[in-house]
Amino acid sequence: MRWVTFDCFGTLIDWRHGIRTSAELIAPGQGARLLEAYNRHEHAVQAESPAVRYRHVLAEALRRACEEEKVELGADDATVLAETLPYWPVFPDVAAELSALREAGWRLALLTNCDRDLIAQTRRRLPVPFEAVVTAEDAGAYKPSDAHFELFRSSYEPEVWVHAAQSYFHDMEPAHRLGLPRVWINRHGARPSDPSIVPHELPGLGGLLAAVETAAAPS
Repeated sequence: MRWVTFDCFGTLIDWRHGIRTSAELIAPGQGARLLEAYNRHEHAVQAESPAVRYRHVLAEALRRACEEEKVELGADDATVLAETLPYWPVFPDVAAELSALREAGWRLALLTNCDRDLIAQTRRRLPVPFEAVVTAEDAGAYKPSDAHFELFRSSYEPEVWVHAAQSYFHDMEPAHRLGLPRVWINRHGARPSDPSIVPHELPGLGGLLAAVETAAAPS
């Protein structure tokens, strides 16, 4: 019963590409600006309404981003992110590295700040199967709350458990609070405010199996 849990968007799915190109559909030439503005608003929306569906979060954060950047948003355009999310691209390193984990006997799970229906559509694009999924809809909260992690622990009782994710704030910090072995997938070369929180770091999924087994080894 060895498990690796993953965040999905940003770790396995190219979340930034998805938001940027989706924003281009409603505001050509403004995708990069709206992506950065969206990033500034999403967590605030989640913190204000932790039980609301992720579809609402996507729409409201995009509305606020457009208002901040003075980009006109059509009446029906705020739904564009939820509508395109199932087609956001999978990172090219996902198939080989997750397959290697499965072949080595690790079970895979997703802990995602997403709705059940949206992640179900996304899973059809992921090249390997996952044995478990915990969504924000299931947990009644958004990461960096501990709720996803606690629900996974109580539901599956993992004997060995490593968490791997791209977001330092949403994933590495709560995994650290809970004492979980963890691997930071630092796709954007970010600098952690506390390097001790991320003892195992990779620039992508390359070498993930070795990093996971090192993280899981008894200290």
